[in-house]
Amino acid sequence: MSNILLFAAGSLRGALGPLLAAFQAQTGEQVDTLFGPAGLLRQRIEAGQHPHIFASANLAHPQRLVDLRLSPRVQRFAQNRLCATVRNITELTKPPLLSVLLDSRWRIATSTPGADPSGDYAQQLFDRIETITPGAGDSLRQRALALVGGPDSAPLPPGRLAAEYLLNSGQADIFLGYASYGSVLAEFPELAVRYFPPSLAIRADYGLCLLDERAQRLAAFILGAQGQAILQEQGFLPANVVS
Repeated sequence: MSNILLFAAGSLRGALGPLLAAFQAQTGEQVDTLFGPAGLLRQRIEAGQHPHIFASANLAHPQRLVDLRLSPRVQRFAQNRLCATVRNITELTKPPLLSVLLDSRWRIATSTPGADPSGDYAQQLFDRIETITPGAGDSLRQRALALVGGPDSAPLPPGRLAAEYLLNSGQADIFLGYASYGSVLAEFPELAVRYFPPSLAIRADYGLCLLDERAQRLAAFILGAQGQAILQEQGFLPANVVS
């Protein structure tokens, strides 16, 4: 029997390493993975590729496959939060985070909306800011640079995180991305991770959908106690947290 094929959002790469190792040790089933921006992976499935299970950084992309009758349902399996990684200089770490974002001196990078849910969550942040300070969110939307996660984006060097690479290569001063990377980014003293206050907190809901019954045991493992514990160890929030 062939291995299970999992298509998964790139932000899950680090977390799914230990999770899949535990699953394989418990069941003996082998899993092959393809990681990438969830929107682009969903397009590949629509175009005829056949993974057994799809894990997205949002609910909309797997729901699209349900709507196309390629899967019976979407199940939320984890949550994340948007954060800002900045260069570790006083001008970027000391003022309130909203003030930093609104300072036009600083270049703000995001992932690509539509192709990568991380970019969509950044747009949600700009929407939230616009309701608080009319004009400010729209200004941020115009300034933001979608540098990764799109079909035409330059690939990241192997082993580099988007926030670390873009800031350390001088392409941006601030990167809006996922809080689950916080512990990894903390290993870079030239960078600082900043978190948004409750009024600006953007939650990311991660959803999976089953595309072949062969992956039923894997889906159950991800949603079960052991899989959930591993995801939380890797910086994700529980699927059922209320914020």
